Amino acid sequence: MSLPGHPQSIALPREIATAIRAHARAEAPREACGIIIGSASAASGGAPLRWEPTTNVLASSTLYEIDPAQLLRISIAADDADEVIWGIVHSHVASPAKPSVTDTGVAGYPDALYLIVSLAQSQSAPDGEPGIRAWWIVNREATEVELRIQG
Repeated sequence: MSLPGHPQSIALPREIATAIRAHARAEAPREACGIIIGSASAASGGAPLRWEPTTNVLASSTLYEIDPAQLLRISIAADDADEVIWGIVHSHVASPAKPSVTDTGVAGYPDALYLIVSLAQSQSAPDGEPGIRAWWIVNREATEVELRIQG
């Protein structure tokens, strides 16, 4: 199923994917989180530009909340640079990279892509790295997007 008006396939630079995976590993056993800044919204076809790791203020292995002060700082800096929040990232320590009911309930950026990294061994990518999957989450409904890691 695709979401009308949203790309069905997204490219993510390998250097951003590598940094996201490293942050997820470093934060384990807590869920990691962060922001991808882009040239325009992912929903409108904008390109991802850079990764901004953030602190999970819940320090939980099953929940995440981006530090509000960091989110504000990142949002202002992006706005000042005529950039946007392109993606919201978090990790699942032991479960698949699929949004939970909690994840879909708290998703507040319908034009951003939600990327989930799974540290579960069974969810590894073909190269053995933690698997990353991408989702549109709109009105509490998650729709998977083809994620291509390039570069």
